[in-house]
Amino acid sequence: MTPRQPGDGVVLTGGEAAFIRQALCACSDVLAWIRQDGGPLGAAVLAQAARDGTAIGHAEYDANLAIDYLDFPSKPGQSR
Repeated sequence: MTPRQPGDGVVLTGGEAAFIRQALCACSDVLAWIRQDGGPLGAAVLAQAARDGTAIGHAEYDANLAIDYLDFPSKPGQSR
């Protein structure tokens, strides 16, 4: 779902938030595994991602930040 205007809030059900959180956790875990235990193939994936302009560490950080946003939502009318 895309908000109509930048800054507009989006309402998720508890089930939707849990589903999104589960997917983000899986992404974060896979990225961490590739970085730590991926061996030669993992190193090749990271090298190719870097050549393509994708920072795996940044993606891992973004996934974890998004999890925090789900776990600690802002109150209505409050900005981050």
